Amino acid sequence: MAPLKEFDAAGTASAANGNEAPQLDEVMEFLRLLWAVDQGLRSTSKHMETTLGLTGPQRLVVRLVGQYPGITAGGLAEILHVHPSTLTGVMKRLQKRGLVERRADPLDARRAPLFLTQAGQGLSVPAEGTVETAVQRALSRVPKARLACAQEVLTALAEELGVGNAPLSFDGHGEGAAPGEDTAGVVAAGLAPALGLAGTRPGREPAP
Repeated sequence: MAPLKEFDAAGTASAANGNEAPQLDEVMEFLRLLWAVDQGLRSTSKHMETTLGLTGPQRLVVRLVGQYPGITAGGLAEILHVHPSTLTGVMKRLQKRGLVERRADPLDARRAPLFLTQAGQGLSVPAEGTVETAVQRALSRVPKARLACAQEVLTALAEELGVGNAPLSFDGHGEGAAPGEDTAGVVAAGLAPALGLAGTRPGREPAP
């Protein structure tokens, strides 16, 4: 990668610190790392669509429904920190492909619990080349104490950014998302429960 350039008073570009890597403050360095992760998520999601037939967000929904059979769309949205309406496009495509099905709840007509079909169950198993396997390998190299600290930082950042307080695009092929955008960064929100890496369990589910 070419060194970053800075402009002097005359408007001419010069390499920052010659051939040395530029020194960033802690905020900019953290943002740089987040950017790298986001780009990796987007790239892996596109690769998954080619090899598995599912984007990262779609596979995440399949994994979560497989982890919590009977969960509602509202319950999924709660785990993923998105508005329930943003899952509409994802759910429609998964249902159309026969991977996820809604069943009537005999005790509550307002609920529509979600279950994987047999085809969906076949895609809910660990697979190479997916986001979650990359995360699992990375987490296996980090001591648990450091993982807890990283989780605290990401949680604080999510809270500061107000994640979950407003509708967010979840899948680039879904409703309301800009064409070609995957918003793959949202994938990370539900990776831990999907992999069983944390004790998170769906709480009180909002109405679907």
